[in-house]
Amino acid sequence: MKKLVLLDGHAIIHRAFHAIPEKFSTKSGEPTNAVFGFTSILLNVVELERPDCLAVAFDRKGKTFRHHADANYKATRAKTAPELIAQIRRVYEIVRAFSIPIFSENGFEADDILGGICEKMEAENDFQTIVVSGDRDLLQLVDAKTSVHDLAGGYRDAMKFTPEKVFAKYGFEPKLIPDFKGLAGDASDNLKGVTGIGPKTATNLIQEFGTLENIFANLEKIKPTVRAKLERDRENALHSKRMATIRRDAQIDFDLAKCCLSDFDRTVVLELFDELEFHSLEKRFLKLFPPPRIEVAKPVEQPRLF
Repeated sequence: MKKLVLLDGHAIIHRAFHAIPEKFSTKSGEPTNAVFGFTSILLNVVELERPDCLAVAFDRKGKTFRHHADANYKATRAKTAPELIAQIRRVYEIVRAFSIPIFSENGFEADDILGGICEKMEAENDFQTIVVSGDRDLLQLVDAKTSVHDLAGGYRDAMKFTPEKVFAKYGFEPKLIPDFKGLAGDASDNLKGVTGIGPKTATNLIQEFGTLENIFANLEKIKPTVRAKLERDRENALHSKRMATIRRDAQIDFDLAKCCLSDFDRTVVLELFDELEFHSLEKRFLKLFPPPRIEVAKPVEQPRLF
């Protein structure tokens, strides 16, 4: 099957920024650790996956529908470091130099954009979709045609989540990830879930009853101490599930044909690499995208006159 690789832009940038020392910069002092890490992952993807098509999803500035639904959504997260913010423009330059399409939409997170593209790709029978991210919320998108490569250990050691691997790790199907968060909550997104129910109890409940709604429909079968917690925090649980569910209805002008990784100017990429002083990446790039061979015409042998 052919491959479409989708990059979760901001998640990869954040992962790279925290994985590479901040002192990584150009001679003029411009910080480039996040840009270098993002570009390195992009080249790894090209080398290891040999994708037919590539696209990147980015978050946009401003509030999303989740912020409007809950003013406390992600309120506990630390502010983004100025050194990281300054590099986002450069990452966009890298992506555009490779002529890779960028997708984003007001009011939606990159997760929802990726979910929308995966939904559209379900109709492409000769394609499989690979989502590259450091955000395990995206595991709910995993199915027979879609896998998620988690960057916890860098791309070469990435966990490649298929439906079987999600089940092996969590004990339930990928589509039940939001139900799990509805019960156990998610501190990084400031989702409360059900107070007093941790990952183990949440997993047991899902394995026995499935969805959160079905758990509430079978409260009489659950032991009293757990039932009391569920009854007390029913609304928190359902709200947390809604917030954790990736939407797939963003209006995305997605054209698979425009995602083919072929039509870009090598000179533009190399000039940008030189400006950013990415000399090691330049060598990797030339190995993956060597200059076209120029056929030298052999001189025509003139007939001897005598």
